[in-house]
Amino acid sequence: MNLRSHAALGLLATAFASAALATPAAADAPVVVPLQGLEPVIPMDAPTLETGVPTPVPGAPTGFHQGVGSLPDLTLPRVPLDSTLSRTDIAAPLPEVLRGSEPGTAELSSPRSEMNAVTPGATVGNVLGAPRPGEMLPGLKAPEVGVLTPALNGALDPQLGLAP
Repeated sequence: MNLRSHAALGLLATAFASAALATPAAADAPVVVPLQGLEPVIPMDAPTLETGVPTPVPGAPTGFHQGVGSLPDLTLPRVPLDSTLSRTDIAAPLPEVLRGSEPGTAELSSPRSEMNAVTPGATVGNVLGAPRPGEMLPGLKAPEVGVLTPALNGALDPQLGLAP
């Protein structure tokens, strides 16, 4: 990589960081990512990127799991997160391959969509077992450890096309 490529990557990282640091109030407003700094490096006009910043909204933890015995299992609960992915539009002018031709613009768009996620969790089984016959105190047993998997639900419907 040469110095111009490093500069372009730096400009791109700065643009994405500025879009990510937008305030939550601006989440519904479109954010235009400035990519004009790439024009000296790439052999065509810079693409345009317009999107929004998703704001995850945490919900209440899923709660503790009931154990088999009298005590519940010790659990690190899963936390649900809901968010709306904003409409995203990317338009890149196509380079002129033949003289006098106007190839148009390649466009990729994705409409607004709802996303639901759940963070991972953990469970540790009860270390106290049922009392053995003839004993008053419960017995100790090895804990059963488990991981509650994360989940992501949603639907994206991107569309790719050419515009004149």
